[in-house]
Parts: sequence; C-alpha cells; structure tokens
Amino acid sequence: MRLCSSVIHLLMRCLRGCSRQTRGHMLGRLREPLSYISLIMQSLCYNSLTNSDVVTDSLFEPVFWMVDILTRWFGKVFVFLVVTLTSSVLLIAYVSILPLALRTYSIGWLAWHVCYGHWNLVMIVFHYYKATRTSPGYPPKMKNDISFVSVCKKCIIPKPPRTHHCGICRTCVLKMDHHCRILFRKTIYFSGASAVHSFVFHYFILITQLKWCCRLDYLYSAWLNNCVGHFNHRYFFFFCLYMTLGCLYCSISGRNLFIDAYNAIDHFKHMDVEKQGVPVTGEGLLIGILPQESMTGKSYQRETSSYTFKDRMFHKSIIYMWVLTSTVAVALGGLTAWHAILISRGETSIERHINSKEAKRMKKRGKVYKNPFNYGKVNNWKMFFGVEKRSHWLTRVLLPSGHVPYGDGLTWDIYPLKKDMIPV
Repeated sequence: MRLCSSVIHLLMRCLRGCSRQTRGHMLGRLREPLSYISLIMQSLCYNSLTNSDVVTDSLFEPVFWMVDILTRWFGKVFVFLVVTLTSSVLLIAYVSILPLALRTYSIGWLAWHVCYGHWNLVMIVFHYYKATRTSPGYPPKMKNDISFVSVCKKCIIPKPPRTHHCGICRTCVLKMDHHCRILFRKTIYFSGASAVHSFVFHYFILITQLKWCCRLDYLYSAWLNNCVGHFNHRYFFFFCLYMTLGCLYCSISGRNLFIDAYNAIDHFKHMDVEKQGVPVTGEGLLIGILPQESMTGKSYQRETSSYTFKDRMFHKSIIYMWVLTSTVAVALGGLTAWHAILISRGETSIERHINSKEAKRMKKRGKVYKNPFNYGKVNNWKMFFGVEKRSHWLTRVLLPSGHVPYGDGLTWDIYPLKKDMIPV
C-alpha cells in the first residue's frame, strides 16, 4: 500500500510539473506578441515630437501598403495607355490633317509645321524613353567612406544627402524627386529631429498644404512606371515640357478645324432631330400648313447623302484630338511650371516640403533658413541641363542628348562657392 501511495504521489507531482511547464510554455508563446503590441503602443509616444499625425499615419499604414502594391502592378498599364493615346493623336495627324494641310497651306507654312512637328515629336519620344529606361540612381549598399546624413530605417543603409526611400521601388533613391503614381500614399520625411507630415494636392499647381499624415502624391498619372531621381530627372522634366509644347501646338493649330468639325456634327444632328415625317398629300385644312419641298424628307436625304461615314469619322477624330491635347496641355502645363519653379530654387518635390518646414522652424528661433543646394536661379538651370559651354544650349537642350548630370548623386560639394560657376 505504501508503495502504491508513493507511486501515485510521484505521478501527481509529475502531472503538476507538466501542467506548470505547459502553462509556462503557453505564456512564453503569448509573451512575444504581447511584447510586440506593447512596443508598438509605446512607439506611438516615444518622444515629445510625436503627435496625432504619427498615430493616424500608423493606423493608415495598411491602406498605404495596398496603394503601393496597386501602383506597382498598374505601372505598365499606364505606360501602355500613354503610348496608345500619343499614337492615336499621331495617327489622326498623319491620316486626316496632313493631307488636308498639303492641299491648303503654302510652302512656307507647310515647311514650318512639318519641321516643328517632327522636332517636337522626336524630343517627346526620346525623353520619354530615357525617363522610363534610365535608372534614377541608388546609393551603394556596401561599406564605403562616403559621408551620410542618416540611416534608412527600411534599407538599413547610410543615406547620402538628398537621398530618400521609395516605397514603390523598395530602395533608397539618389536625389529623389517622386515616384510616378496615381493614388495617394503617406510621406514621412526626417530633417534633423523633426518629422514632416504634409498633405498636398498637386494637379495644375500646388494649391494647398495641410498638416496631416498623408497627401495626394501629385496626382501624376503613372506615366513612367519609374522613380524620378538624380540620373533621370532631366529626362522627366524635358518630357513634360515638350509634351506640353506639343499639345499646345496641336490645340492652337487645330482650333479652326475643331470649330468647323463641331459645327458640322451639330448641324447634321439638329437636322436629324427636325427631320419631317411622311409628307401629307391631298386637299383639306392641312394644305395651307404643309411644309415646302425644301423641308421634306426627300430634300433632307439629298443634303445628307454627301455627309458620308468618312466625313463623320474625320470630324469626330478632330474633336477627339483637340479635346485630348487641350486637356493635357492645361494639366501637364501646370505640372511643368511647378517643376520649373522647383528647379529654379534648387529643390526637388520632396525637399520643397522639408525646406518649408525647416524655414518655419528656424523662423520661430529668429533665424533664416537657406537651402544649401541653391546656387542661384541661372546656375541651378545650368547645372540641371548640364550646360558647360554655349554650344550646349543647342546640343543638350534643343536637341536630344544622353549626357549624365553633374556629380554622382552621393556628394553635393561640387560648387562650394555661390558664384557664376559656368560663365555661359
């Protein structure tokens, strides 16, 4: 009996130990996610600079993550749409407008339109191709002696000046301006110890800037499916500029054709609505109010017989081309003007928000903030275009050129003195 009781007592102690181990194991498995949740909650108020913007940004993180995925998937689709719409305008110009111009314009005007139109087309195609196929530039991921200003919290690599992380490309980009996209996503920039949160609606021009956790990121259509950085920023700007000039050219030169096509379609549409029914014949009270032969169905058929399907398609294609090019000229013209202002200031789209916040912060301290990358309006444009001598205004600005920009995008002490570095 004593032996049995001892065995039972030993088994009970083992069961108690197992239950304690099981409970300890379960608590150990729960301790890790609970610690992670606690760390997340503590990170929302990790210092005095944290505010409601950081909390809201954390809550909206899944939405931004979905936006990045959609942008990455639909980038090629929008590139295809850009190529298709541009090709449709060219098809209308060559098939419909060029034969009409050959019969209408004088030799001088015809030579002007042919030369300017094809020069503009070459510049658009060249810069669009280079903007989509040229890498924006990435910082080295291996250990090096290059100076850096911070460490990317996602790439875990040193970030040189003017370098920012792109959520679409999943890497840091040298002198990042933006990534072409169609939806909104978050933007958190760190300048010193302060976090900048901006909500920007940027379509025709920069309309307003609100302090919030996310922004409409420029409503750029995803034209490039590429990040705009140090090595392809010039191609992107020239594409916007020459596409705007090309759309303005089509809109202005095709204005009279658009008015004539619209009036023709409107005229025959009204005649179709006012078409008479079966003519009434005979004598009676209706004789005095019967329509004349010029207003009967026979006369209508004679007039509309000359308005063929080819004429109808010609007029509709003219209207389509004019509306499309005019709309793009207005929208893209505003975007191009805004980027021209940024280039004049020696800024990128991202640095614009950082510098504005820094200027406000320095103003509260009674100081004036100066952009260290601003060398004056003229010199900023010379550096951006890569102009080193007078002939470069022709070979590098007015003609297609694949030259690389100044510097390597890692260091920005190329011109330490604020003077006319390039006397051209």
